[in-house]
Amino acid sequence: MNLGRAILDKRRLGRYLLNGVAGFTLLYILTPLIFVTWLSFFSQTIPSFPPEGYSLKWYAAIIENDRFVSGFILSLQLALISSTIGLIVGVPAALCIARYRFRGREALNNLLLLPLVIPGIVLGIALYVFHVETEINTGLPILGSLLGLVSGHVLIVIPWTVRLVTASLAGFNRTLEEAAQNLGADRWTTFRRITLPGILPGIVAAAMFSFVSSFGNLELSLFLVGPGRTTLPIAILQYLEWKIDPTIAAVSVVQIGLIAAAMLITDRYVKIARVV
Repeated sequence: MNLGRAILDKRRLGRYLLNGVAGFTLLYILTPLIFVTWLSFFSQTIPSFPPEGYSLKWYAAIIENDRFVSGFILSLQLALISSTIGLIVGVPAALCIARYRFRGREALNNLLLLPLVIPGIVLGIALYVFHVETEINTGLPILGSLLGLVSGHVLIVIPWTVRLVTASLAGFNRTLEEAAQNLGADRWTTFRRITLPGILPGIVAAAMFSFVSSFGNLELSLFLVGPGRTTLPIAILQYLEWKIDPTIAAVSVVQIGLIAAAMLITDRYVKIARVV
């Protein structure tokens, strides 16, 4: 009896310790977000502790700053276009890698995931040089254009699409496809009615992660933007060169809040948590 109670007490103690460590780790991860959110409500221009008061004026200052507004619109356009193109390219590539065995399959898989391994600055410099050489040799105005930005952002979102859709395909029960084909469905109908709904969480997760990685990208965009064309992360960096006030904290909180709300709403209807 005492032995059983001792074992139960040890298990309960272990559970408490595990929950405590998990809670401390979560708090440690969320600490920067907590301080940034707190800072965005400070009333004084130069941040100092303790705060002199609280105000919402820094959130109003975001709308009054044209660079932030235009940067947000451009970043939103880039993220939407890049995510869409990434899905168009990445989903068939993931199907090809997951379903077929051919020579060079592993090389193709590694090539599609390579942009995740290469540092963003190195990738940005390489794309900048490529755009310069392309414009010199073809005369196309690609340097600093929206097309150049989109091409670079597509390159960094394709790995997310391929990886997440491949993971979704790995857990898909292929006997459902065989049953549909045995009942007379052709390959396109089987894909549209059976495969696509089954891997939809992976596709939605790929779209969300692609959107976030494109929307918040800084290193690559620094080398590809042109005059009069600034993304939101670059606008934040340029603002910090001249001012240090809670406006940047307010911009960061709005950016994080929008992305978090989109992910929560999406996960409510499409369980992307099953894939990531």
